[in-house]
Amino acid sequence: MSLVAVAFTVTACKTHYEVTAIQRSRILVDSRYDRQPDQQAADFLKPYKQKVDSVMGPVVGRSARYMKATRPEGPLSNLLSDILVWAAKDYNEKPDFGLYNMGGVRADLPKGDVTYGDVLDIAPFENKIAFGTLTGAEVLELFSQMAAVGGEGVSSSVRMTISKDGRLLSATIHGQPVDPTKDYRLTTIDYLLGGTDKMEALKKCRDVNAPKDANNNSRFIIINYFRHMMQQGKEVDAQIEGRVVVK
Repeated sequence: MSLVAVAFTVTACKTHYEVTAIQRSRILVDSRYDRQPDQQAADFLKPYKQKVDSVMGPVVGRSARYMKATRPEGPLSNLLSDILVWAAKDYNEKPDFGLYNMGGVRADLPKGDVTYGDVLDIAPFENKIAFGTLTGAEVLELFSQMAAVGGEGVSSSVRMTISKDGRLLSATIHGQPVDPTKDYRLTTIDYLLGGTDKMEALKKCRDVNAPKDANNNSRFIIINYFRHMMQQGKEVDAQIEGRVVVK
């Protein structure tokens, strides 16, 4: 980890100040600072650390491998999209596919024990699960927008082929080509329903089901999935499967 120290040189005029120069230096923050800790500072922070550790430290499950969310496809982005589909039963929903944006994944998933804090790092925002319906034509528009940025997280029912210059070449859901005249139910996070992250087609969603209670936050849904798997004695796993392929 490193911090950047910035110094500004300011000149004063009669009525205002102007920045005339900027200097910066990089300060490396690593394990060397743990060798001789400031005992007074450590004592001061101890009760706060205990409180934070009690909240962030509990193990919610285990991961079979280290996972990242990457374009065009990554294990972690695959997993999060699948988790939204898995959770749909609790909302009396049966989505055709799930979608999790890359911008919403803020950390990698470690191998081994996964804590509440790990999940909070991955999903730190107050985004909540949401459902909506699009026509097949609108789904193809959505997939084209996803192709233009190199791919987003999609659930296991989706297979997309995109070109190197960001064009959608083909798309199937449940092994069938997307039918422009058919309706498709999707699950995602409510943040995206406004057409954010360049997915403008999501603004066309109708029959929206977007519960606002805090327990519908994506981090709690992810935690519920990990706990469910742990109760079954299983590790959470996900791999690259060819959901989004670049040709």
